[in-house]
Amino acid sequence: MAGRSNTLRIIGGEWRSRKLAFPDIDGLRPTPDRVRETLFNWLAPVISGARCLDLFAGSGALGLEALSRGAGEVVMLDRDMKVVRQLQDNLRLLKCEHGVVQQAEAQTFLARPVDRTFDIVFLDPPYRKNLLAPCCELLAANHWLSPQARIYLELEKEAVLPALPAGWDLLRSKTAGQVAYHLALAG
Repeated sequence: MAGRSNTLRIIGGEWRSRKLAFPDIDGLRPTPDRVRETLFNWLAPVISGARCLDLFAGSGALGLEALSRGAGEVVMLDRDMKVVRQLQDNLRLLKCEHGVVQQAEAQTFLARPVDRTFDIVFLDPPYRKNLLAPCCELLAANHWLSPQARIYLELEKEAVLPALPAGWDLLRSKTAGQVAYHLALAG
């Protein structure tokens, strides 16, 4: 996409106002600033020290914002090696030791045996791929979530939020521009 800046700005925390690069890949879209601001206001009571999983890391906007705001650990996944390398470069640039980047498909990752649970999960998959429902089911069925875990769900505004797994409660929902976003609590 010609003329695109390919940078995102961290909006709060330790790295507030830092600009970081992300690759120019079709469909890669950082979560908008105003959506991140609202999301992290929602997560403020639980972000400090939280173990987070960013299943479709892309630009890194959500995972890096979580680290900037005091998350204890963030595991960021993406299937594209260019994205993975850029995220690793950004973590080195920030001298961050609490972020881990892995090249993996989200559903393949969630189908493997659990080696730890997560307090916060960011689910911002590529639009129009119907990935939210299967990822939610795998998170719940394979026990990836800590008790009272928060799950962030982002999709295009015109899409319908899929049914949540048993025991999950929808805490908040909003729209901004072309984005619909939600926060669920796993019981």
